[in-house]
Amino acid sequence: MDREIGRPDWLFGNQPYDTNPSCPGEYVVSCDGLLTLMENGVKKKTFNTGFTSHLLLNFSKSGKVYCFAHSAIQVSTLISVNILDGKVEILRKSQQVDIDEGYFSKFTEICYNTTDGEKSYANYYKPTNKDYEGPDDELPPLLVKAHGGPTSSATTSLQLPIQYFTSRGFAVLDVNYRGSTGYGREYRLKLADKWGIYDVDDCCAAAQHLADNKLVDKNKLCIDGGSAGGYTTLACLAFKDVFKAGASHYGVADLELLAKDTHKFESRYLDNLIGVYPQQRDIYIQRSPIHNVDGFNSPIIFFQGTEDKVVPPNQAQMMFDSVEKKGIPCSLVMFEGEQHGFRKSENIQTALDGELYFYSKILKFNADLPDGISDKISISNYA
Repeated sequence: MDREIGRPDWLFGNQPYDTNPSCPGEYVVSCDGLLTLMENGVKKKTFNTGFTSHLLLNFSKSGKVYCFAHSAIQVSTLISVNILDGKVEILRKSQQVDIDEGYFSKFTEICYNTTDGEKSYANYYKPTNKDYEGPDDELPPLLVKAHGGPTSSATTSLQLPIQYFTSRGFAVLDVNYRGSTGYGREYRLKLADKWGIYDVDDCCAAAQHLADNKLVDKNKLCIDGGSAGGYTTLACLAFKDVFKAGASHYGVADLELLAKDTHKFESRYLDNLIGVYPQQRDIYIQRSPIHNVDGFNSPIIFFQGTEDKVVPPNQAQMMFDSVEKKGIPCSLVMFEGEQHGFRKSENIQTALDGELYFYSKILKFNADLPDGISDKISISNYA
């Protein structure tokens, strides 16, 4: 197979293949959205389960393969696949989502040109809502999403935050910038020494690709991300002039502070992504958005937990203060008691509604939002 079948080993719940305990040399592997039965490296049979991703494969003596499967419009589901007749049985869904599929957008993977004569990839979601259609004379706004990690990848499972925006008229691009997992070792290693460069280039190139092909409005390009994806978001706004607005969810603003005070598991992670610290401290300063606020020209909203130990809340506060001082429309939403990633349902909902509210004001469109959201989101420098 010429595609990478695994995920980063620091993610739990992987196991993209398993061997047949009753037949040496026979195994089943998950790749490109399908389950494939192999024997001694030769493909025997392919199973289309109706899902696009399969994890935690378990090949039983009975000849059935058990796994967790999901897709862009289906929640994680425990299934079994009979390798003799291909019959798929749904055993249990992880949760019940009572939303009509007419509100769900299915992604298409796109490949586009980026810097240094190379290619990058993204999952493209069209605006989808069975009750509405966009005006014939208008193109939709775009939300580019930068995944975390940063050496992770855009997930292909049902992402309700993405569907939140696509059902409200946004196109969404979930970018697998160079360095992402899933496209082979060479592609995965491209982010070495290039974090803050290639991820930024690829997110900008992805947005420009859709705009050039008249799929989105070039004047309504937005970007968001959390943690490492929040860093990419901030870097795009600090070092490029592509996006009209952005949202940082507990994003890294100070790379030097991250190198000094990160947790044990990632203690030398940045040595490979940026450079050896402190010997190459100058690179950390050069690529830190917090030291390059002068480059900010687009409005931004910050969402931050007050108990975050990975990205201390003072980073978001300092970024907000600096952008506000420049006279750029900006907002800071602090969630009391939240850490690195939001857990309380009311805060998750406020972050989604607040981001849409912010974009609606900056891009000047009407949005159907719950009462009271304007009381929770205060925008400085906005008339």
